[in-house]
Amino acid sequence: MTGTRRLARVAGLLYLIVALTAVFAELVRSRIVAPGDAAATADSIRASATLFRVGFVTDLVQATCFLLTAMLLYQLLRHVNRPVAAAMVTFVAVSVAIMCLNSLSQLAALLLATGDRYPSALGQAGSDALVLLFTDLRHDGFLIAQLFFGLWLLPLGYLVVRSGYVPKVLGVLLAAGGVGYLVDLFAQFLAPGVADRLAPFALAPATIGEVAFVTWLLVKAVRVPATGSARLLTGTTP
Repeated sequence: MTGTRRLARVAGLLYLIVALTAVFAELVRSRIVAPGDAAATADSIRASATLFRVGFVTDLVQATCFLLTAMLLYQLLRHVNRPVAAAMVTFVAVSVAIMCLNSLSQLAALLLATGDRYPSALGQAGSDALVLLFTDLRHDGFLIAQLFFGLWLLPLGYLVVRSGYVPKVLGVLLAAGGVGYLVDLFAQFLAPGVADRLAPFALAPATIGEVAFVTWLLVKAVRVPATGSARLLTGTTP
């Protein structure tokens, strides 16, 4: 049981790091990027190049910890249903690959804003326009990765419900959060006019479920189910 609890707490800690790095990186971008204003965005990146670079590295840390979180949760929950647990990790792996590739857009914006040769070749206005384009592409690339943020919560929710390790309501909230991510994603691309109004309602289950799940892992770790506890504690596959 000690090993299982340790595994759960490490997974919870990594999950917390994912959340904190995601928030930090987004705060950095929101402070620097001026939506729709190419010159202001380029000037802001030049003035805060180090902070913008830290945000880029933070995204890479986030992606790495996200994959490690999924791998540890696979070890913790694979006894419930190995194919479903494998699907969970696969969705995360795809999202991490998209996130890492998408980070190149942020790096491209930084290089364009701070490099001397790009304005001389493209003109200052042209170079600044490309800076804004790459920051917009980073935003849209993140939305594409969100497809797999949503999909990974569906098998995770199922595994949590069936495991008996945590309250079943948390698994239901995680699965509902996965659906909410997907609803928000397609609203952003298909109906951007209503997406911002819909987002708080669509993303609320994911926010509540993920925060509660991380808190449970860190504080309670896992509990012994009433039935089949011996098999669950040893992690033996049925």
